[in-house]
Amino acid sequence: MALEEAVLPLPPTTRVLTISNQKGGVGKTTTAVNLAAALARSGAKVLVIDLDPQGNASTALGVDHRSEERSVYEVLVSDLALSEVIRPSTEHEMLDCVPATIHLAGAEIELVSLVAREQRLRRALDTHLSSMERPYDYVFIDCPPSLGLLTINAFVAAREVLIPIQCEYYALEGLSQLLSNIELIEKHLNPELRLSTILLTMYDSRTNLAQQVAQEVRNHFPTQTLQTIIPRSVRVSEAPSYGQSVISYDFGSTGSLSYREAAAEIAKRGAAKAGAPSKEQH
Repeated sequence: MALEEAVLPLPPTTRVLTISNQKGGVGKTTTAVNLAAALARSGAKVLVIDLDPQGNASTALGVDHRSEERSVYEVLVSDLALSEVIRPSTEHEMLDCVPATIHLAGAEIELVSLVAREQRLRRALDTHLSSMERPYDYVFIDCPPSLGLLTINAFVAAREVLIPIQCEYYALEGLSQLLSNIELIEKHLNPELRLSTILLTMYDSRTNLAQQVAQEVRNHFPTQTLQTIIPRSVRVSEAPSYGQSVISYDFGSTGSLSYREAAAEIAKRGAAKAGAPSKEQH
């Protein structure tokens, strides 16, 4: 009920978040889709850019991403304008998606020879945002589970990195590699980039291990880690097969409530950091 009544502050300028973790299966796409859906329901204008060749975020948002469709691939490789490939999501009228097609799998190789190959997504996104009458409040970029040129494009386009961390034994392994990569990109390609948010996912409260991992992450990243924890949930896993977020699939489920709480926390933190009066709720 508290979530229902809360009016979330809108950021004064567009927040661009890359959702990244080179470890697969930690809930990157699930997090991108559900946070986007939760924020759209609260009145924010949201765009999800699917940069994963598997196109799972596109599927979950009900957006067609068959190989003949134009997608983020053409934006990166052929300089197609972002406005040409943005599709409305069936999830909510305030939510749009840039789909990924299987062609994206070859983009890593094709990008190598292109001029300013790391900046291509950033340029397309900045151009599109500056042409909009009411720009998006949030842009979420869903990355593939690797650290190739697609992920680098996502890091250069973003201002913030959100890392979902699974509450299990190997959770922190590979994290130092990811952090040093973020640092390198900040140093050489995008001085605005920072790790702003860590979200603990797939939490099983019955195990001591999950509690230990959660505590360890909080000790390492006290300011970045959200209070909200996403529990393991069958509903969260089922929702994408219906082309939905868990929020529209089962609004009252624990998974839905957790993602809505996490979205509220992200919105409030952003407003507190901005310290400026946020835009009026539309």
